[in-house]
Amino acid sequence: MAVKLGVNIDHVATVREARKAQEPEPVAAAILAELGGADGITIHLRADRRHIKDRDLRLLRQVVKTKLNMEMAATEGMIKVALDVGPHQVTLVPEKPNEVTTEGGLDVEHNKEMVAQAVERLKEGGITVSIFIDPDPVQVKAAKESGADAIEIHTGLYAEARGDERKKEYKKIVDAAQLAQNLGLVVHAGHGLDYRNVGPMASIPGMGELNIGHSIVARAVLVGMERAVREMKELLK
Repeated sequence: MAVKLGVNIDHVATVREARKAQEPEPVAAAILAELGGADGITIHLRADRRHIKDRDLRLLRQVVKTKLNMEMAATEGMIKVALDVGPHQVTLVPEKPNEVTTEGGLDVEHNKEMVAQAVERLKEGGITVSIFIDPDPVQVKAAKESGADAIEIHTGLYAEARGDERKKEYKKIVDAAQLAQNLGLVVHAGHGLDYRNVGPMASIPGMGELNIGHSIVARAVLVGMERAVREMKELLK
């Protein structure tokens, strides 16, 4: 079975916000991504609303036909938004005010109580919960103890590495994925993946879904969203 593809459309909104304009429209991008074969749409609603807005989240919840995955920090304000809108899935992520993009996985081990409470409240609201973590066995076990349904393994270091260093990072991801499956967690992965490095990720046994944003949006600028998604889907087969 082919690995599922979640398309992150944050940077469609980034282009819109560069001019504080009304286009490009993230909702239109989501529709085209689904037409191209996307198995889900991912957005990150940040505290500073730098790209995706509450308005986008609410419209996408009505329009997305596959799965709407909302990345968010485990804060009281975000939990209330998620429970109000009801995305199909929430992925808890770390968030720093001045970071360009998410810099690493959530430290579940040292924030167990906070994370567990967030997971419990979201699941009570009927939302599937995943946690974005580094490929570290300690964090995998902590994610399981938090009550999460799934993990998303941070693949950023793998994407940036070269040669033997990339092989080491890849093995960490494979081992984390195996441990997670042994513990009964669904396995997703993402961050920094593109058309050149995605193949090995898709070949990991038990890998359920890859979330990819920047690379697809960048290609969509040149060839269109539907085609960019179709091309990525072909690489996941």
